[in-house]
Amino acid sequence: MAEFKLHCFAASGNSYKAALFLALANADWEPVVVDYFGGETRTEGWRDNLNEMGEIPVLEHKGLKISQSGVILDYLAEVTGKFGPRTDEEKRDIWRWILFDNHKFTSYYATLRFMYGLQKTGDTPVTQFLRDRAIGAYRIVDKHLAANKFLVGDRLTIADLSLIGYVYMPEETGIDLAEFPHIEAWKRRISDLPGWRHPHELMPGKKAF
Repeated sequence: MAEFKLHCFAASGNSYKAALFLALANADWEPVVVDYFGGETRTEGWRDNLNEMGEIPVLEHKGLKISQSGVILDYLAEVTGKFGPRTDEEKRDIWRWILFDNHKFTSYYATLRFMYGLQKTGDTPVTQFLRDRAIGAYRIVDKHLAANKFLVGDRLTIADLSLIGYVYMPEETGIDLAEFPHIEAWKRRISDLPGWRHPHELMPGKKAF
């Protein structure tokens, strides 16, 4: 039995954040596929036994069941000693980027990707609003990465693993990623790390609708 169990599925960028940590850390882990599109996380049994919020990913480790990707990343950094902060200042900076990710960088982009890329809604006032917000967030990160190889310090941290979650997802969003060359270079730096795998190779389950 693996030390870590991650409830996830292939199309989930939030799941990929945790799965990629485990892969890059060479941890003893196994993915447990969740039929998200089939409504598994909305069942009473799933919510009672795994996560009352009805969300994935969920990490199981030593009797604990941990949800929310940022919390999972923080926990994994603590228990493995990898990709975490070295100083209090780095800790604050990491959490600054994780909170920015949850509020803006992943939030707008992932919702746009779900509607436009997976549900195939086409352009609507809602998707245009989300696209404009996502582009604004991407510009902030691209500018930061113009002068930094990684988001915090000179190495990969859980800040990078949080923001990278949806950057590898292949679905169309209507955003020209060529506008963000520094994000593309950061993406290549991470994919060159030993142990990196694409989300569709790393996690089981349905990839799209």
